Amino acid sequence: MLFGLIITFSFASDRFLTEGNLIDNVAKNAVTLLLVALAGTFPILQQSIDLSVESMVLLTGVVTVVLISEFGLGLLAIPIAIGVGMLAGLFNGIIFTKLKVPSFLVTLGTLSVMAGVGKIITGGSTITFRNPAIRTISNGEVLGIPNLVLWGLLIYVGTIVLAFRTKFGRYCFALGENERVVELAGAKVDRYKIYPFVLSGLLCGTAGVLLTLRISSASPNIGSGLMLPSIAAIVMGGTALTGGVGGPHRTILGVLVIAVLNNGMNLTGIDSFIQEIILGLVVVGAVALSIDREKIDVVK
Repeated sequence: MLFGLIITFSFASDRFLTEGNLIDNVAKNAVTLLLVALAGTFPILQQSIDLSVESMVLLTGVVTVVLISEFGLGLLAIPIAIGVGMLAGLFNGIIFTKLKVPSFLVTLGTLSVMAGVGKIITGGSTITFRNPAIRTISNGEVLGIPNLVLWGLLIYVGTIVLAFRTKFGRYCFALGENERVVELAGAKVDRYKIYPFVLSGLLCGTAGVLLTLRISSASPNIGSGLMLPSIAAIVMGGTALTGGVGGPHRTILGVLVIAVLNNGMNLTGIDSFIQEIILGLVVVGAVALSIDREKIDVVK
């Protein structure tokens, strides 16, 4: 699908394969989606889901700007904002595991709660900061490669190591396959069910910080529209919604498909409403192709 889209848009627009478009429009714009999709991958691996990802991006982005502009914290604002994201993820995980509320409902609720908090902080308008030095974290370059892209690749590699070289990663897969077996093996199930949500908050927080530093501002709409594409990217990459199959190493393929699809549709002048229809069809098709029907007896 990815190669097919590249070939199609190469013929449809002479600007598609230019260096400026591939780096500034495809690669840079894909980083935020990549981090959010990686955040959502781990809960899905354990057969849960995090629908609050875009609100965590909003909340951490807003916190970053406020800490820099109002409190003058500079670089210290970054770990604090990411910490806020982790606390939001921890809250999701605790409600999910301790109160036995389905993750779908928990994160659907906190999606609205965190978005509301972020909008209250902004007062419903865009807030900005002026600090050229701190902006280079997101907008600078190393050997001609944008820092934003380097951060994305570094975090991508880190999540792969986490998934396949740590106990946490192995338990994510195991919980997605059969939670009862993990419990019988003596693992602290609730703890390992909370960790993916904390990681989701960390990655969404990082995405919010990098996005905010890139544009030097945060608005009530920052991060909006990321949830649907991130889920599409996850399932297209090969991580099944039924859990236990896939991983972050595959998620990047789905992210690239979404990024190339969006960029190509923009370059070819496809109406924005038509783009929404196409993206929705991609999500449905991706779920239909990736779901493991052997693991479910009844579809509701």
